[in-house]
Amino acid sequence: MFCRERDLRVWQFYEWKKRLRDAEAPQFVEVEVKPAAKAARSEAERGQAIEVQLKGGRSLVIEPGFDAHHLRALSRVLESEA
Repeated sequence: MFCRERDLRVWQFYEWKKRLRDAEAPQFVEVEVKPAAKAARSEAERGQAIEVQLKGGRSLVIEPGFDAHHLRALSRVLESEA
């Protein structure tokens, strides 16, 4: 029905679906696990960072200037492990 309404051939739909899925395939992202830092940061720095709580008591701290592309790739990897 979707294809018929848009005058698409079914094979075209599935070809584009595969291309889009392959283009979004997660890629490897280097991750370094560090012990929780107790270093003093300024109030401004703490206010700009984002902390993402994960299962098992782990968390990610996203500092200003972090590459959004890497964050998306890391999120895909973490979601696939859930």
